[in-house]
Amino acid sequence: MAVEEKRAWALAVSAVVGCVVYVLLVLNRMDGRPLAETPYVGALLWTTALGIVAGIVSGVWFGIAARNDGLRVDERDREIGRFGDHVGQSFVVIGGISAMVLAMFEVAHFWIANVLYLCFVLSALFGSMAKIAAYRRGLR
Repeated sequence: MAVEEKRAWALAVSAVVGCVVYVLLVLNRMDGRPLAETPYVGALLWTTALGIVAGIVSGVWFGIAARNDGLRVDERDREIGRFGDHVGQSFVVIGGISAMVLAMFEVAHFWIANVLYLCFVLSALFGSMAKIAAYRRGLR
């Protein structure tokens, strides 16, 4: 398995785990309040920060582990990387547009922040899955 494929797996797993942890934290803080009034900012910031750190640490870890195999990135790896990035970036755009529409309708900050967070998670997940599929099945 290529180092870049391992990094894609690590990013996908950390995105899903971070999202699940965030949802559980927010749901546990409801205490009978409506969901939009639940304190979420701390959990959102911590899970986002820890997800970024997990991505960096896993990238370094896989790089160190693969130093004997060589860390050369060829044209195929670059193409797969671009393909996965394009897939992932589409969800960032969807999130930005969704947040803009929600803000225009003056929806609660909770929903705007969570739509953006969800789209960041989907960006990481689907971008990584696109890379993994391209490594497994090839690009057309």
